[in-house]
Amino acid sequence: MGLKFVLFIAKRYLLAKKSHNAINIITLVSVIGVAVGTMSLIIVLSVFNGFEKLIMNMFNTFNPDIEITLKHGKTFNIDDFPAEEVKNIPGVISFSQVLEESALLKYKDRQHLVRLRGVDEHYSNITGIDTMLVEGNFILNHGDMDYLVMGIGVAHALNARIEDFMNPTTIYVPRRGHTVSMHPAQAFNASSNTVSGIFGIHLEYDMEYVFAPIRLTRDLLNYDNHVSAIAVSIDPNFNINRAQRRIAEIAGDKFEVKNRFQQQEFLYQVMRSEKFAIFLILTLVLIIATFNVIGSLTMLVIEKKKDIAVLWSMGARKQLIRKIFFAEGMLISLTGAVLGLFLGWLICFLQIHYGLVKIQATGAYLIDAYPVNMQWLDFFYVFSTVIFIGFVSVIIPLRRLFVMIENIRPE
Repeated sequence: MGLKFVLFIAKRYLLAKKSHNAINIITLVSVIGVAVGTMSLIIVLSVFNGFEKLIMNMFNTFNPDIEITLKHGKTFNIDDFPAEEVKNIPGVISFSQVLEESALLKYKDRQHLVRLRGVDEHYSNITGIDTMLVEGNFILNHGDMDYLVMGIGVAHALNARIEDFMNPTTIYVPRRGHTVSMHPAQAFNASSNTVSGIFGIHLEYDMEYVFAPIRLTRDLLNYDNHVSAIAVSIDPNFNINRAQRRIAEIAGDKFEVKNRFQQQEFLYQVMRSEKFAIFLILTLVLIIATFNVIGSLTMLVIEKKKDIAVLWSMGARKQLIRKIFFAEGMLISLTGAVLGLFLGWLICFLQIHYGLVKIQATGAYLIDAYPVNMQWLDFFYVFSTVIFIGFVSVIIPLRRLFVMIENIRPE
């Protein structure tokens, strides 16, 4: 009598109608409890993945595939950097120069401190910042005219409008090597420019960043060919880690080469920690739900006293009887797990395609329904966790239940 016999008896005990209706109810509650816990894990993790993907996509429109900066220092001369060698690395598509500095913006009677980021004409192709515009166009220069593109938070702080040629926005940058003077004209370099576009990514960026032509930024900072960073775009079909290592080798020890993950490393770590914490909390709920399996097994042993006695009489060993009730408990967990995974997948599928649950909030948002991103690795982890919890919840009480089983054994 092997595994097939054990599973046959266990399935009969699970599906057959019992003499006491309470046992059927407890078994059903056990299955439903495991299913609901499993479903909750899948739904919450998938929604969390959806928000994570949404946030990272927004950040990725601002951050390039690879960013090269000095390990020590603020700016460096592009002529001292092996730019041509980097451009010739397999997988490198585009290359952009970036110069960033703090500045004061003034529009009419309002002022706001910002991070002025000077970029060249290749920057929008590398980052996709032009796809996040909420108003206007990503135009930094046209003919002899230089334009600004600012975050929506900066625009609200200044109450600025695009293409307001009668009231340009003035940039003030402290002159390098000059001390603070009572005369602003002597202490600051200034430039008045029209706003061509407004972007919206994330509050952190929207309230802080303003884009300008790198030529204008260098003039304001009294630089020739200096940059604070180099942005590099990598072919999606090429191994980005391999390209990163090659760039680091060519750049040398003076420079720091970061991919998108490393540029937002703290954010990634926070998101992973939050996801892990959510997984642990819902796992504890799942553990509580599986306690019903213990009650179900106990009631089932009492219910099947005569069957156990018959098995003893037929020469069944105690290991066989133990395996039958172990299989019974695992079938309860497995049934709940499979049902929960299916329901979780179904609800997530409906949310993705129909947006059933809306975000109840006022204001302008990129989405109107909770985002969902199902990852099959999550399904594997959840299923493995449920089966492991089911195994522990069965094997531990079964040792004590076996004392009860042995007492049923006929003399």
